Amino acid sequence: MSYGKFAYLYDQLMEDAPYDSWVELIIQKVEKFSVSGKKLLDLACGTGQLSIRLGKQGYDVTGVDLSGDMLAVAQVKAEQNGLRIPFYQQNMAELEGFGEFDIIGIFCDSLNYLETESEVKATFQRVHGHLKDDGLFIFDVHSIYKMMQIFMNQTFAENDEEISYIWHSYQGEYPNSVEHELSFFVLDEATGKYDRYDELHFQRTYPVESYEGWLRECGFELLEVSADFEDTAPGSQAERIFFICRKSAFAKDK
Repeated sequence: MSYGKFAYLYDQLMEDAPYDSWVELIIQKVEKFSVSGKKLLDLACGTGQLSIRLGKQGYDVTGVDLSGDMLAVAQVKAEQNGLRIPFYQQNMAELEGFGEFDIIGIFCDSLNYLETESEVKATFQRVHGHLKDDGLFIFDVHSIYKMMQIFMNQTFAENDEEISYIWHSYQGEYPNSVEHELSFFVLDEATGKYDRYDELHFQRTYPVESYEGWLRECGFELLEVSADFEDTAPGSQAERIFFICRKSAFAKDK
């Protein structure tokens, strides 16, 4: 998924996202599962919202994203915050050329932007290859409930003085997938008129059991599966599912 103009509007549109909750969860799990190192790879880092927060917490962060526009925004923000975070443009399913990390994360449901099962599996394999032994892999995805009951065939809108949007979600080509049709209206202060930008975004998810099986096939030990930033198992109406995994030489035998 490549972001165009959306990359430069993203932070304004997502200003209410619970980024601090992600950071708290990461810190908690790193401590709980005794990860000694702080070298962290933020895959699909977007505009660096989490990369920067984690950098301020003392993590040695590297950011990777598919969108050059997103990375350009992230780089400027990191410099403004006095942080030296290296950012690279790469597809997470084709991740290569990096060393090993203590922690790798794919946050903010970014894994759901992969179109096929094979891409998800390839991403898990690439992550496994870039983790140190006993390293932690943390990611979150939208639940099937959220895709089918909250997004499907719904329209969302926001009317603000500087930026407004209309967001239509409808059935995608694949099972448990949606396509988001987005139209943004952005105020041009020089003319007083609004410029329109249109984008189409795709997301797909899978049953929890499928993710669990693919992770084990790749050699991960599944430590926890929880929902909605709570330390509870996902219920039938859970919206965001979190997976905490560890690279273990013994995982495939368990």
